[in-house]
Amino acid sequence: MKNTITKVITGVSVVLALFTAKNVNAQTTPADKWRLGVGLEVGRPIGNAHDISNFELGGTARLQYGLSNKTALTLTSGYYNMFGKNIAVLDANAAGTTVKVKSKDLGIIPVKLGIKSFLAHRLYFGAEAGAGFEATSLYPDGSKDTKLILSPTIGYATKIIDLGLRYEGFFGQGNSYGLIGLRIAYGFGL
Repeated sequence: MKNTITKVITGVSVVLALFTAKNVNAQTTPADKWRLGVGLEVGRPIGNAHDISNFELGGTARLQYGLSNKTALTLTSGYYNMFGKNIAVLDANAAGTTVKVKSKDLGIIPVKLGIKSFLAHRLYFGAEAGAGFEATSLYPDGSKDTKLILSPTIGYATKIIDLGLRYEGFFGQGNSYGLIGLRIAYGFGL
């Protein structure tokens, strides 16, 4: 799993370097303009989510409106999948022994509003808040939760590429968890 994550990060870095070299003078957040970014998300679940998953993969679309050349409003949605991992559970048939069981995947549909503020040339800080709708259930009764999402991000953007590293916290219903994620997106003006 670590080898796969390393390959993804290396690939993202190469793509970012290629796009950055071509767009040195690109303005990234034009005032009064709309942009759309389509991104790939990879992450590491933390907190309670780490008990069931070691890897998150997803895709998102982000609509962005430039308030000024340095500040933009964002609306982000998509799908995250936290892939189930093998966990040890007590064997009901043999006292004191454990067996490995694969936990279920956890799917989440995020809907977040946010702000993106450029601190320096191409370097930005973002903050998003919204709701995360569990698309799959981990509970025996089949119930699904809706979580409050809070997500700070530090990122780097050109006219075409947006690379962001974030913490994303999911809170509510007595089961809070999070993830550390990397998003690489292709963006274009509308």
